[in-house]
Amino acid sequence: MKKNAIGVVELSSIATGFAVVDTMLKTGDIELLLARTICSGKYLAVIGGDIADVRTSIDAGVSIGGIAVIDECVLGNIHDAVFPAIAGSGTVQVLDALGVLEAFSVTSLIDATDAAVKAADVELVEIRLAMALGGKAFATLTGDVSSVQAAVDAGVEKLKEYGMLVNYVVIPRPSQNLLSEII
Repeated sequence: MKKNAIGVVELSSIATGFAVVDTMLKTGDIELLLARTICSGKYLAVIGGDIADVRTSIDAGVSIGGIAVIDECVLGNIHDAVFPAIAGSGTVQVLDALGVLEAFSVTSLIDATDAAVKAADVELVEIRLAMALGGKAFATLTGDVSSVQAAVDAGVEKLKEYGMLVNYVVIPRPSQNLLSEII
């Protein structure tokens, strides 16, 4: 399956969330990247695939979700590294510099992380979305200091466009013990 897009649906109802995910999976040739309850009793579903299939599946899910839909979006032309980072299957073994982007919303963080990895030669460590974060999201990335700084700067600019920036940091030579806390 060719993946170049991500779709996100956030719902106020957990039960409806299950019905929405089922509908999306039956509607298009998509991959379920994440589906779970999140803080404040909401439900989050993130899918990946070809942009046309993702759009079709999101539209079908939103139709089923009705008034329980809080937010939805489709982001196209997504960098390949974003998909495994959302799924939590990163392979980073050593931290060089560490960059962290923190956002008030899932969608803005995914878009900002995509901008970050396209801006510089960095490796995504993880994208953590909304669970036990009060609905916020953050991404961690590594590489040499100048690359991490360039990536974080690009991500920050995207988050400012959304008005969803919480905070960010670049840590040169972080303690390697941080890696076990990140993944």
